[in-house]
Amino acid sequence: MKFNIINRDNWYRKEYFEYYLQQQTTFSITNDLNITNLMENLKRKNYKLYPAFIFMVTKIVNSHREFRTSFNSEVSLGYWKEMGPSYTIFDKNTHTFSSIWSPNIVDFTEFHSQYEKDIGKYNGTGRLFPKTPIPDNNIPISMIPWSSFTAFNLNINNNGDYLLPIITGGKYLQKYNEIWLAVSLQIHHAVCDGYHASIFMNELQKFADENENWV
Repeated sequence: MKFNIINRDNWYRKEYFEYYLQQQTTFSITNDLNITNLMENLKRKNYKLYPAFIFMVTKIVNSHREFRTSFNSEVSLGYWKEMGPSYTIFDKNTHTFSSIWSPNIVDFTEFHSQYEKDIGKYNGTGRLFPKTPIPDNNIPISMIPWSSFTAFNLNINNNGDYLLPIITGGKYLQKYNEIWLAVSLQIHHAVCDGYHASIFMNELQKFADENENWV
C-alpha cells in the first residue's frame, strides 16, 4: 500500500509536530455514542455490533489524512493512502485475546462476511498475532464488552513515535430507552489536535445515525 512521504521542512504542522513529538504528548477523549437506531437495524438484518463498529471507525480513518499519518518501517514520516482495521478477538476458553486484521472493504455486507471468516479461522489459536504477515497500514481497534467506562487510556512506550490513533469501544448501556456505547479515542498531539478528535467523534455519531445508507 502506498505511503506518501511528508516533507517536514515545508509541512504546515512542522512547528506543532516537532514540539509535541519532543514532548511525547498524547491525549485521549471519551464520548458516548447513541447507537439506538443502529442496533435496531443490525438486529433486524442479523448483523453484529463489533464488525459494524470496526467498519465505521475504518471509514472515518480513511476519510482524514491526520488519522493515517505515521512513521513507516524506515522511520520516514508520511501518511498511508489507505488503512485497514487491526482488531482484537476474545478467546472464551482461555480468557485471552488475539489481534487479527481484515482488509479494508468498503461494502459493509462484504466486510461483515470477511470478519466472520477471519473470526472462525483465527479465534482460539492461543496466539497473540495468529494472522500473518501483518500489514503496516493498519489501525488498532478493540472493544471491552464487559464494562462501560467514562474514560480510557492505553499507554505505548515506543519512544513517543507511535502516531496512529487507538480506538476502543466499551459495553453498551440502555439509558432512557436509548442505547449508548462508550468510545475512547487516543491520539498523538504531534499529528492531531482537539479539532481532529472532535471530527472523529462527530462523524462517528453521524455514521451511526445514518446507518440505513450502509447497513
